[in-house]
Amino acid sequence: MAKWTAQHEAPEPLEGPIVATVTGGTILWFALFLVQLPFYGWFADHDLLWWVWCCAAGGVLGLIGVWYVRGRDAALKRHAAARAAETRAAEQASGAAVKPPGNQTAG
Repeated sequence: MAKWTAQHEAPEPLEGPIVATVTGGTILWFALFLVQLPFYGWFADHDLLWWVWCCAAGGVLGLIGVWYVRGRDAALKRHAAARAAETRAAEQASGAAVKPPGNQTAG
């Protein structure tokens, strides 16, 4: 049997509001934890305490995720700014300054 290989290159990953998405998910996990706290006894009686602690763990892991994606976002912005500065420096060094358009007549 022949091994399957891709016929085309994979597309670039989509970038979206990652920090907002992770922050929203973290808030949701903590909200679910807080909503379940008044029913802690019921969860304990039915051996379902893992629901409560799963939400707490999701919130804590979400805080780690927020820290991570904020750092990633800042690093991406620093990288983009550095590349833009390198491009500007290269254009200035090669004399590729933007020239004003000459007298062109339509016609």
